[in-house]
Amino acid sequence: MKIDPSLSAVVTGGASGLGLATVKALRSSGVKVAIFDVDEEGGKRAADEVGATFCKVDIMSEEAVLAGFDAARAANGQERILVHCAVFAKGGKTVSKDKETGGFKRLSTEDYAISAQGILVASYRMASIAALGMAGLDPGEDGERGSIVLTSSAAAQDGQVGQVAYGSLKAGVNGLVLPMARDLMDLGIRVNSIMPGIFATPPMLRFKDLNPAMWDALNSSVPFPKRLGKPDEFASLVLELVRNSYMNAQTIRIDGAIRMPPR
Repeated sequence: MKIDPSLSAVVTGGASGLGLATVKALRSSGVKVAIFDVDEEGGKRAADEVGATFCKVDIMSEEAVLAGFDAARAANGQERILVHCAVFAKGGKTVSKDKETGGFKRLSTEDYAISAQGILVASYRMASIAALGMAGLDPGEDGERGSIVLTSSAAAQDGQVGQVAYGSLKAGVNGLVLPMARDLMDLGIRVNSIMPGIFATPPMLRFKDLNPAMWDALNSSVPFPKRLGKPDEFASLVLELVRNSYMNAQTIRIDGAIRMPPR
């Protein structure tokens, strides 16, 4: 797919981190971009900075997501690109010590279920709604109508202690990719996912000043290059997945060769 000003894109979680880097990369090629985020202040600031459209969207709400797509399409036209970075999850071990009782407790079914809504269900929601809109577009080169990029995680393969929900549900995101790509193949819509390792996003950057030793340990844990990933490196891979029409049904790690230990 040729990335040029004729295209429109939706990027979830586009107010910061990996999503914002992706918004900037797409805008640098002239793509019209709608940022979906719950952070209204940050989202509007980012949209003003790069010339994008901001839509306040909670990925957990079907109604909010549908309204967001309506607003984005009214502003920019039907998107041919969806990049889904937003996530909501709760952490915790399957069974752990309960400090209050001295016994044991488990990660509740409710906490696992809400994590499923914020990771796996939201990924399906965003991708399927985007695909429905893309299906009505005129096909381009190779009969292509759209490109969907989901965000998984290295935790999908290297889930650590306390990541039973996050790791298993990010693995579920990877599990969506092949059957969805096959569902959409006759429509000319491609589906891929990216599994980032440790990236220098705002939640990670807090360690730089608050806990320099932790920051140094995080950087040294990466085989090469010995640093956290840069958000624009993630964005570069997104653009390649969009650009390269032969990339379909792929789940790709970008992690500096890191393999997470149990802890």
